[in-house]
Amino acid sequence: MAEHRIHDDEARLPRTPVIVGVIPGQSTRVTTEAARYAKLHGVGLIVAHVDVTRFVTYEDPDGYVHTAPIDLGAVSSAAQLEQIRDATAAALAGSGVEWVVHQLVGDPALAIKHLADRLDARLLVVGTRRRGFGESIREFLTGSVAARLAHRQKRPILVVPLGESASDDEELWTEA
Repeated sequence: MAEHRIHDDEARLPRTPVIVGVIPGQSTRVTTEAARYAKLHGVGLIVAHVDVTRFVTYEDPDGYVHTAPIDLGAVSSAAQLEQIRDATAAALAGSGVEWVVHQLVGDPALAIKHLADRLDARLLVVGTRRRGFGESIREFLTGSVAARLAHRQKRPILVVPLGESASDDEELWTEA
């Protein structure tokens, strides 16, 4: 039975997991691909949401992280987390993959990297944010989370394209 609780108790997170970075409203294709690889490796899946509206102010010696909001008018991180939990539960129903939703704060690439280091993750999975293959390549080369992760840690990264693929003769880098 898959674990569906939202919690920040890191002691209960699976070790050597596959970690997938998700945002609210993102295609469930990213999560289902991550779950497929977790199942292939026989490990748990951590569905990580990074709340970019908060930042770490300090961390206690026992690991408790204190955060502060950047923008008090931002959408509730609890509401976003609940949306992600519901989407994950629907996408992974019957998959047989053990999963948890875990929230991080701050810069997405650094937060996911630090979680991966702490848990000795096997694979990181992220999706593209813009539609189309050309935009996916442009985002990868100009500073996407995937590119930043690729330069800051040692684990393999699976980038799941969203949207339609470009045709073989389509110009990928046109001036806007």
